[in-house]
Amino acid sequence: MKFYAVALLAATTFNRDVLPILRDRCQECHRPGQIAPMPFVTYHQTRPWAKAILEAVLSRKMPPWFADPAHGDFANNSALSKSEIETIASWVYGGAPEGNAAEKPPARSWTLDWNIGKPDRIIEMPTPVAVPASGTIEYQYIILPGGFARDTWVRKVEVRPGNPALVHHAVVYTREPGSQWLEGRPRGVSFALPASAEGRPNPASFTTSDILLVYTPGNNHAEWPAGMAKRIKSGSDIVIQFHYTANGKAQQDRTRVALVFASAAPKQVVLTLQMGNDKFVIPPGDPNYRVQVSGTLPNEALLISLFPHMHLRGKAFEYSLPAENGRVETLLKITRYDFRWQLDYKLRKPRLLPAGTRLLCAGYFDNSPNNPLNPDPAAEVRFGEQSWQEMMIGFFDVAVDARFDKESFFASRPSK
Repeated sequence: MKFYAVALLAATTFNRDVLPILRDRCQECHRPGQIAPMPFVTYHQTRPWAKAILEAVLSRKMPPWFADPAHGDFANNSALSKSEIETIASWVYGGAPEGNAAEKPPARSWTLDWNIGKPDRIIEMPTPVAVPASGTIEYQYIILPGGFARDTWVRKVEVRPGNPALVHHAVVYTREPGSQWLEGRPRGVSFALPASAEGRPNPASFTTSDILLVYTPGNNHAEWPAGMAKRIKSGSDIVIQFHYTANGKAQQDRTRVALVFASAAPKQVVLTLQMGNDKFVIPPGDPNYRVQVSGTLPNEALLISLFPHMHLRGKAFEYSLPAENGRVETLLKITRYDFRWQLDYKLRKPRLLPAGTRLLCAGYFDNSPNNPLNPDPAAEVRFGEQSWQEMMIGFFDVAVDARFDKESFFASRPSK
């Protein structure tokens, strides 16, 4: 743990000095109804946690941020600065005083408790999903009729679980008219696609449908710059895939998806692409097993964000651009991957990738007894949906000419 030398200033107060940091860095999660277990909105809510807050910020455990600062510059970097940490330390060491109420900063405006502001539309599951107290829960799917009478452009999206304690992740897809994915499955009720006899995901779960958002702890909303948006085609359904985790008590979840529409058709459409490797076998006890995958872009694209995904044995992750001269440019390096906090790393300056660019993803896994999250160091681990199995997927968002859709982008021709 790194300690900071700070002056013990009794003048450092909650209202004037600490609350602005909490408002800008912490309250997105630490407020009523959000994923954090306690709110940090008022002094009386925060004061009992003063020492725990100090320990968390000194160890860089909170706010969660895992990108190596030597590679990439990210607009959503939540890491506290040295001066912010010193302010919190000074407040705690000085007795954690409240200070003058008149010195409070203006409160954040959490419209209807949504991070994206007032939604233009909220899509809600018609009935709650019952989650048992224990046992293995296969991924659940629910198909929600979209009711989109025309092509709709989405500028912001947010996923709000009804019960965050149950929802480890949720993927929101747009299923276009005519798609055969999940064809014939019931609408408006949750269902599972049982795994194969080998324990691998059901082939029917795989799709090329575009993704509106991957909800995980630490990533519940997205917003794209002016001139960029997600497209939902006329007649599309919304399909949500849920990974529920039992926590010892039978409960229910009723998740909502909020959308804010673009005011006009954008110049660029945002596509969520992914590369993954599902052929690996991690040996028992291996502390640093490497799995990689690469792919080539068929068309020019503007890279705007990177989202790595692994499970409990995930240790580190890298996105890089190999060059013909043998050199490799690292776009993102995660040296301390944490399955409990999966983040989308948004480039401060989007990167133009010419057609033919090769992108490489590498994941590293710790299957040793030294990994405190490891379900079984003696196991030989393969790809699978459950947390005790593993995944290696590199999601990334790109902005491309709005004439493209996902199919035509890979067919090397824009749609008319």
